Amino acid sequence: MGLFPFDLTGKVALVTGGNVGIGQGIALALAEAGADVASVARRTSDATVAEVRARGRRGLSIQADLTSLEPIERIVEQCEAELGDIDILVNNAGIIRRADAVDFTEADWDDVLNLNLKSVFFLSQAVVRRMIAQGRGGKIINTASMLSFQGGVRVPSYTASKSAVAGLTKLMANEWARHGVNANAIAPGYFATDNTQALRDDPERSREILGRIPAGRWGEPQDIGGAAVFLASRAADYVHGIVLPVDGGWLAR
Repeated sequence: MGLFPFDLTGKVALVTGGNVGIGQGIALALAEAGADVASVARRTSDATVAEVRARGRRGLSIQADLTSLEPIERIVEQCEAELGDIDILVNNAGIIRRADAVDFTEADWDDVLNLNLKSVFFLSQAVVRRMIAQGRGGKIINTASMLSFQGGVRVPSYTASKSAVAGLTKLMANEWARHGVNANAIAPGYFATDNTQALRDDPERSREILGRIPAGRWGEPQDIGGAAVFLASRAADYVHGIVLPVDGGWLAR
C-alpha cells in the first residue's frame, strides 16, 4: 500500500452539494489530500473552487438541479471533459422538510426523495458504468444521517430517504465490489449547517441535542473531512458497505 495510503494525488472527485456546509468540508478535505474536485450545486461553487485551487488542485463548478435526472449525463460529461475520469463520487446534495407527519404534503415528500435518494442512485449508476468500463474501480461515498439509524420527528421524507440511502449503499457494495468499486456512506451527526438552522435557533431543542452529544458541541464541516478522505483512499480498499457515523458520540449515548 505504500507509505501514504491516504494520498489522493491524481484522483478526480465529483462532490454534489459541494458549495456549502458538509459538502464543502468534504470537497476541501479531498483537495487537501491531493484530489482535483468538481462541485455540483444549484448555485455556483465559486468559493469552494477558489479554496480547492488555493490548495494547488484543479477545481470545477458545475451548476445543476438534481431534483430531476435530466442533468446527470451532462454533469458526468462536463467533469470528464475538464478534469478527467471520475475516481471518487460523493453523493452529498440533500434537503429536509419539516412538518408533523399528519400534515405532511406529497410535494414535500417527492422533493426530498427525488434529491436525497433518486439522484443518488442514478448519478452513481452513471458514474459506475464508466468505472466498470474503464476497469479501474473507484469510490462511491454517500451521505447518510443519524436518521439512517433513528426515526426522528417531523421529518418523514428525510427519515425515509436517509434510511434508504443506508440500504442502497449496501446494495451498491454487494453488486459493485467485484468491479473494484467501494460503496460506503458517512452518517453525520448534528452539524452546524443550513439543514439544522431551525434546530439551532430553537433554544430548547438545541439544548436537548447538545445534552446528548458526548463531545458537547455541534459538528463543523471540517470534522467530516477525515472520514471522507479515508473512504476515498487506498486505505479503505477492503471497506465495503459501511455507514460510518461522524457524530461526536451521539449514537453511543
